[in-house]
Amino acid sequence: MLISVVTPVHEGRLDYLTSAYDSLVAQELPAGWSWEWLVQHDDPSELELPEAAKHDNRVRPGAARHGGPGVARTVALQRAQGVYIRNLDCDDILPSNALADAIAILEQHPEIGWTTCRVLDLLPDGSLIEFPGDPADGSIPVGSVAAYWRAHDWRLPVHPTTITIRRELLLAIGGWMALPISEDTGMMLTANAFSAGWFIHGVGLYYRQHPGQITKADPDASDRIERMELINRRLQAIEALLTQDDRPLKVGRTQ
Repeated sequence: MLISVVTPVHEGRLDYLTSAYDSLVAQELPAGWSWEWLVQHDDPSELELPEAAKHDNRVRPGAARHGGPGVARTVALQRAQGVYIRNLDCDDILPSNALADAIAILEQHPEIGWTTCRVLDLLPDGSLIEFPGDPADGSIPVGSVAAYWRAHDWRLPVHPTTITIRRELLLAIGGWMALPISEDTGMMLTANAFSAGWFIHGVGLYYRQHPGQITKADPDASDRIERMELINRRLQAIEALLTQDDRPLKVGRTQ
């Protein structure tokens, strides 16, 4: 069995990318499982990979014209062979249990379409800081992420960059939204409109804090209102369509 890890890269630092690769190599997977790493360069020029990754047949690089991280992730999705898709930004690190924890939930709960998990901020000095406000371990009901998001100034109750999602569900919702930022927010909200998720209280990501982060400027970005409103209108359209059709959508594995 295979899980696909998707990483978009645009002018990424090789030391960060090397740390991300090393964290994949250190994954402690269940028996019979392996991973593939789809490193998608958001630029048609040659991508510089960590030296060890160049000789690892689990690493499958690709490149396409510049379109932003959401487009890069979605383009990489067409190469994915895993039954589950895990997002990993090029500057972040996975603890050794991260993939196994997500696999365990998705294997045990075929009714669950996706997982997210607890995050620790990784500071420049190497220290780790708690990310406050995590929910309890367990199921995230359909539509509950959007309800929280709308009631809390477009803030999510869970971290969207930690998502692991069934490949067929991700394909059905069109991959990540084609936005310059917040593409993972749009994707998670859309997935939760169709499927329950699961919050894993175990730490599943070290989220690197550094000056070059795209998200650093997001709270004050001039286009934030437009991005959030577009995501909201998309959700409203999906919700309206779903209320017109009482047929259940099956998003888990076929038994």
